[in-house]
Amino acid sequence: MNYEEMYQNLQPAQKDLKDALALLQRLYKTVCKEAESGDVKSLLKDLNAMKDSAALLAGALGNLEETVSGFDARAYFESGDFTEQLLTACEEKGVDVQGEFPVYEMFPYKVRVDSENQDLYLDRKKVQCMRPGSFVDTVKAGQEKLNKAAFNALTFVNELSDAYDLALLKMDKKPGYDMYLKNLYKYLAPMSRFRKDYDQQSFAFDLARLYMSDIEETKSGRRFQFGPSRKQDKAIRILDKEGKEQFLATICFFAPAE
Repeated sequence: MNYEEMYQNLQPAQKDLKDALALLQRLYKTVCKEAESGDVKSLLKDLNAMKDSAALLAGALGNLEETVSGFDARAYFESGDFTEQLLTACEEKGVDVQGEFPVYEMFPYKVRVDSENQDLYLDRKKVQCMRPGSFVDTVKAGQEKLNKAAFNALTFVNELSDAYDLALLKMDKKPGYDMYLKNLYKYLAPMSRFRKDYDQQSFAFDLARLYMSDIEETKSGRRFQFGPSRKQDKAIRILDKEGKEQFLATICFFAPAE
């Protein structure tokens, strides 16, 4: 059984639960009025009706519990069905996904499937979710929120330029040197506590927004250029405006030709 099958099996009991709760709420209001007005005969009749409704509620809860308890979450994860349906949901909802089990990239997020404990991790945060489609909706909503967030491309490229200059000094390289972005990241976030708040996925997302912006030079007038690499592990994968993947490996800053 996959989660969607179990979810469909929950629907009848959920409806019974909803109806019983609504009836109890109506009866509660009636009982309160009868108690206030002193209508003891009606009060006794409706209290008995509430007992019957409470029994219906208990039955619906029991059916829900039985269905959920019968769901074999461990088998669902360990069989690979959950992961397969997760990837299918990504395709159906237009969420780009790369990687291999158990770690995937849904740019700019990293997703890890922990089959042993039936857990999901979105970056470093554990997400309690066994419904693939619902999890992908969460990822997509997060992506949309990030894309709408304010971003000053000029400020970011100026910070990159400053980090680049510092790295040149440390590495004893000359201006115009094609520096690996992954190396440059270490100068942007030099301490581990900084990298906790600004990890490489966040860096990749900012690079993507810079790549898609109209910014072509720093505040001081220096231009910059991204470059590729033959070594795939040296490149940072981003998505462009069309959702197509691009691989950025290096960057160099240089003064424009006079």
